[in-house]
Amino acid sequence: MKVLKFGGTSVGSAENIRKVREIVKSQQDDVVIVVSALGGITDKILNAAKMAVLGTEYFNTEITEIRTRHEDVVDHLFEGEQKLEVWEEVSLLLDELARIIRGVSMIGELTPKTMDKIGGFGERLSSYIIAQFIEGAKWIDASQMIKTDSAFGRALVDFKLTNQLIKDAFGGFSGICVAPGFVSSNTAGEYTTLGRGGSDYTASIFAAALDVRVLEIWTDVDGFMTADPRIIRKAYTIESLSYSEAMELSHFGAKVIYPPTILPVYQKGIPVQIKNTLRPEGDGSLIRSSQQNGKDRPIKGISSISNISLITVQGLGMVGVTGISMRLFGALARENINVILISQASSENSISFAVDTLKAETAEEAIRIEFDREITGQQINKIEVENELSIVAIVGENMKHTTGIAGKLFNTIGKNGINIIAIAQGASELNISWVVKDSDLRKTLNVVHESFFLSENVEVNVFLLGIGLVGGNLLKQIMQQQEKLLKEKHLRLKLVGVANSKKMLLDRDGISIEGFKERLDAEGQASDLKMYKDAVVAMNIYNSVFVDCTASDFSADLYADLLNSNVSIVTANKVAASSDYENYLKLKKIAKQKGIKFLFETNVGAGLPIINTLNDLVNAGDQILKIEAVLSGTLNFIFNTISAQVPMSQTIKMAKDEGYSEPDPRVDLSGIDVVRKLLILVRESGYKIDKDDVAINKFIPDEFFDGSMDDFWNGISGLDADFEARRQVLEAENKCWRFVAKYENGQAEVGLQEIEQGHPFFDLQGSNNLVMFTTERYHEFPMIIKGYGAGAEVTAAGVFADIIRVSNL
Repeated sequence: MKVLKFGGTSVGSAENIRKVREIVKSQQDDVVIVVSALGGITDKILNAAKMAVLGTEYFNTEITEIRTRHEDVVDHLFEGEQKLEVWEEVSLLLDELARIIRGVSMIGELTPKTMDKIGGFGERLSSYIIAQFIEGAKWIDASQMIKTDSAFGRALVDFKLTNQLIKDAFGGFSGICVAPGFVSSNTAGEYTTLGRGGSDYTASIFAAALDVRVLEIWTDVDGFMTADPRIIRKAYTIESLSYSEAMELSHFGAKVIYPPTILPVYQKGIPVQIKNTLRPEGDGSLIRSSQQNGKDRPIKGISSISNISLITVQGLGMVGVTGISMRLFGALARENINVILISQASSENSISFAVDTLKAETAEEAIRIEFDREITGQQINKIEVENELSIVAIVGENMKHTTGIAGKLFNTIGKNGINIIAIAQGASELNISWVVKDSDLRKTLNVVHESFFLSENVEVNVFLLGIGLVGGNLLKQIMQQQEKLLKEKHLRLKLVGVANSKKMLLDRDGISIEGFKERLDAEGQASDLKMYKDAVVAMNIYNSVFVDCTASDFSADLYADLLNSNVSIVTANKVAASSDYENYLKLKKIAKQKGIKFLFETNVGAGLPIINTLNDLVNAGDQILKIEAVLSGTLNFIFNTISAQVPMSQTIKMAKDEGYSEPDPRVDLSGIDVVRKLLILVRESGYKIDKDDVAINKFIPDEFFDGSMDDFWNGISGLDADFEARRQVLEAENKCWRFVAKYENGQAEVGLQEIEQGHPFFDLQGSNNLVMFTTERYHEFPMIIKGYGAGAEVTAAGVFADIIRVSNL
């Protein structure tokens, strides 16, 4: 035998009731069907009663809508004589309901007893209709078998009597039986109810009393999900979970099953299958006795409850005083206030607990009355209420077999800038709960879902600034590598924001790289740097990284706010890391404090692993004694290209046209770009240095840097003859020019040097860079890093690599 329970949505329309009949007819077992009221009907009944007690006539509108709804269902399900017979019975019940509510209106009183009497009308109506619609089905009145005490509104079941009545009623039963859920009665025969969601409970009581093979709960979802799919789109159905896990998830907001449902079937070891009426072919979720499986993930799911208030009672006078907690929670119980979470300091000087926000004011007043003497005597000096909060809980029996769960949980949450207001964890380690602001709920759920590998893939949300040569190449590389990253690294890079100098486009669900320019043009908002930064911060999205592919002097001003908002930064822009030392240090400190990344590998050597290698040396305890480097791909290209046939002025133009130089090549020619790179290397080596500490030996007169670009291009050819004469002398001596950066013994300089054949710098080809680190460990033979040091493609590749590093937060 089976018990099948169908919820309000499952029986909410004639179309869905037809699906219910198909499901029932497909069963091989004898079945007991427990049904809820048509979706939304119970709310309308109770609302009509509440309006009636106020003395208004508006309850008539609700009654009319209730009647119309049932009439429509009967009209679509039945034909001919049967339709008339069914509607006659339904009308009698509806008339009785209307009379009771009108009576409430006349006397102006709505007692819990009356509420219980009218509260079950929806189930009585729906169960009768469905029993008549399913051929061969028998209708029974569950209220005559489920017996309770007389605590109207919160009745407790007398299981001994109830179980006997159910067994007697089903002696020798076979076939199909339909019963209303939610309804019960006391020994005097007066209607009581089992609480909202009580139809699940009804089904569980029947299942336990009859020792059925399985209890099936048919609803409008596929089962318990790893998280709320409305918030986390990658949430998926939990295939199997224990009774305890199901109870915990239900308590903390996973409204798949009414929590009291679990107890009767748990005591009998009867499995519960959650199924979707609208997708009956799905496997759903199976709830059964705990079965530890080493392959199971440590947590089964994440639940949350919003609209929570946290009340904190604090005072040194509470320490060591017996009975404080009893009095506190007794005062709340007298006001029928349910405490959802409790967190208490071990010193006993404070207790924090969470309640529904609607009850917070009542709770505070009850506490102040109970502890009036202690408050007056300042034994209790603080009663604080915090609103707009949510509780998040992770649930899983395997957590107690997995070390480091709490550490990983709170470390990941902290790195994403989410403040935890209170924590509660039981010794069983089945549940870890914590309180966050409502505004952080979405971010928290996403972070935790991915952190515990409930998602197959890690997702990094990318906000890109600058879609020129470097930015464009970066997006192209990401698009080419997306499938491989997903397959091999389980990493998804999702573009959620993109901006150029005029427009920005943001989309939490992602922006397709293919055709993003067209979408930016069509949907993008007019913006500036600050607006884009503010929009990124306001999105408050998890695992986010701001990628700066500009050369803007102003974009670096955004970094501190972004880092403080727990947004990692990957930048090809040298401005921030080479700015005033105090600013550089501040950005590094913020990133470290927040546990996020501030990465700028491409600031020196484009795609070469220079900064990462330097960091590894320093972190491993080595000391950098000397840095010698050719760091300008532009200048190296110029001095490798200059010849009798290609004068100096032409090499500069070629460097610009081929994308090696900055948009204004004078930045490279002045040596400023090399100074910035040297500053970064020296600082990453652990030394304090500023721009004014670097001596610059220019090879082009100052006047060429003062005028306009046109003046520069018009005048630069005037230096060609002098450079050619000097070049010929160098060539005769088997030497070449290199623009070298050097740091040693606290002295830093950049400038053009003559390099002899045999020196590591001599054979440096094209736009290649070369860095030599002389350290305590690499003293006799310096460490050399050499390779492409300029170009949009290799720079984009370096930025790409830094983004991948962010994914390893």
